[in-house]
Amino acid sequence: MNIFFVCTGNTCRSPMAEAILKAKELPDVKVRSAGIFAGESPLSSHAQTVLDDQGIDFTHTSKQLLPGDMEWATLILTMTESHRKFLLQNFPEYATKIYTLKEFANGSTADVSDPYGGSLATYQSTFNELHGLINQVAEKLNDEIE
Repeated sequence: MNIFFVCTGNTCRSPMAEAILKAKELPDVKVRSAGIFAGESPLSSHAQTVLDDQGIDFTHTSKQLLPGDMEWATLILTMTESHRKFLLQNFPEYATKIYTLKEFANGSTADVSDPYGGSLATYQSTFNELHGLINQVAEKLNDEIE
């Protein structure tokens, strides 16, 4: 199964989600991330600090979303409803595999807030939220794999 996380710039939320899920080392699960409006930038320094503090070894350079990513993915998880709508407008052929992260994890319609430009505490809070959501996603994936 190929899981693809999408956010805006691919420097905070989607790479943290990618790192968290990769650290779970689920069998037969590959994980990538990209941003709708990403350039080539390193992972946000606060995001890197939070991942390091959690013992998650992860190096990352932001990546622009490409049509091939959409094709590669079995499941596409966006950080916000506006990201989901953007993908549905631009890639309607993949509509059946596009969800917000919270929608897929627990049925919520809320967004994962963007910590960009925030304090280290803000990034830690975002990490904690993502960690809980990724745990829910991993449980669902394990149920499907078994």
